[in-house]
Amino acid sequence: MKRDFAFALPVKAHQVPTGPDWIHEIKHDGYRLKVIRAGARVQLTTRNGLDYTKRYPWIVRDALKLDADRFVLDGEAVVLNLHGLSDFEALHSGQYNAVVRFYAFDMLEGEGVDLSRRPLADRKVELAKLLDGFPQDGGIHIAPYERGEIGTDLFKHGCLLGLEGIVSKHLDRAYKVGRCDHWVKVKNPNHPAYSRVQDAF
Repeated sequence: MKRDFAFALPVKAHQVPTGPDWIHEIKHDGYRLKVIRAGARVQLTTRNGLDYTKRYPWIVRDALKLDADRFVLDGEAVVLNLHGLSDFEALHSGQYNAVVRFYAFDMLEGEGVDLSRRPLADRKVELAKLLDGFPQDGGIHIAPYERGEIGTDLFKHGCLLGLEGIVSKHLDRAYKVGRCDHWVKVKNPNHPAYSRVQDAF
């Protein structure tokens, strides 16, 4: 199962971009992950190239339940606490690997078709099709997002809830490996991840 495991990475900013062509996603505090399926095989790969396939069995089982034989998803592996917020310490401890779930925010391949060069808007449509009707209590979820000028208010509300921050992405752009200025991350300065040396996203 050979794939390009390189990831698109957001640039850091102190201000949320505005405009109708930007979407805004909650930044979960977890491990960046690609979920790759080729027939009956699934592989989970981290940003550093580590194989986490055996570590997160719930994600693997649900990837095999999806109605597609070949796909590559980009997203975040998280453990949720009792309040429904991502808990990095619980994830990092390794004690809760059986309940680690995956929030997919991008789809780079579908049924052997390379989607990475298409605009993000198209990739979001294909991701929604793949996960349409999939159980909400499962191990794979579609990451929700908001569009347009709501980004600044979403960030403020997220900070009040104790979330890590948000990532804003331009809908017209293709998937670009490495740092890209059309993915912009604004972090909550009061969140523990703000000062963490190794940024998991």
